[in-house]
Amino acid sequence: MAELHTERLLLRNITENDTDDIYAYACSPNVGPNAGWKPHESREETLAVMKTVFLNHETVWGIILKESNKLIGSIGLMEDAKRQYKGARMIGYAIGEPYWGTGYTTEAAREVIRYSFEVLKIDLVSAYCYPFNARSKNVMRKCGLLYEGTLKMAEKIFSGELYDNECYAITRDEYLRKEKNP
Repeated sequence: MAELHTERLLLRNITENDTDDIYAYACSPNVGPNAGWKPHESREETLAVMKTVFLNHETVWGIILKESNKLIGSIGLMEDAKRQYKGARMIGYAIGEPYWGTGYTTEAAREVIRYSFEVLKIDLVSAYCYPFNARSKNVMRKCGLLYEGTLKMAEKIFSGELYDNECYAITRDEYLRKEKNP
């Protein structure tokens, strides 16, 4: 299980000891709904989600501020359910509201994308967001992902609402070209 480092961040695997920090951002009424999940109502709910989504997954990391050693968000690579290709992975992320606009998510995502292509040798990294999620779109664009189109009525969220998905992706070849010619 690889630890990844950036200038300001440590990306490390999540443990049960991170429950309080994850609950701190997952209970916000503004974090989860941007990604389709309901705000957590208790630490027990957070721990249950962690056991399913975060724990014991090699490509799911906590986003840790190096200066304070505080977990402020999470980021991971998962199978892309929208693509029937094993060489593709989907990146997903969430970060606490006090850290929005700091560049931390972009910094973490760039490192995970680099790791995906240079170490794991994945062929394509995809990402999806709802049309109203401008912050996530900005992260994707800053990381070099290209807009592919909109998948209409793609996802029913916890509230029962049906949302479109804006689809973004970058191939390993596109990434390598971009790295050679920044």
